[in-house]
Amino acid sequence: MNHARSTVCADLRKEGVYGTLQQKQLMAWMDLRNKAAHGDWDEYDPQQVRLLIDGVRAFMLKYPA
Repeated sequence: MNHARSTVCADLRKEGVYGTLQQKQLMAWMDLRNKAAHGDWDEYDPQQVRLLIDGVRAFMLKYPA
C-alpha cells in the first residue's frame, strides 16, 4: 500500500476530520483497490467491489473536497 496515502489518512484522523473507524475503512478500500490494480482477483469478490463503490460515494458526499 502506498505509504503517502496511509500517512494522509492518519493525518486526517489526527486532525479530527474523521474517526478511527473511517480511517480503517479507507485503508481497507485502498487495499482492495491495490489488489485489483495488481491482478490479485482471487483476493476479493464482486460484493466487496460493490460495497467499495457505494462506500466511496457515501464518503464523497459526507466529506466533500
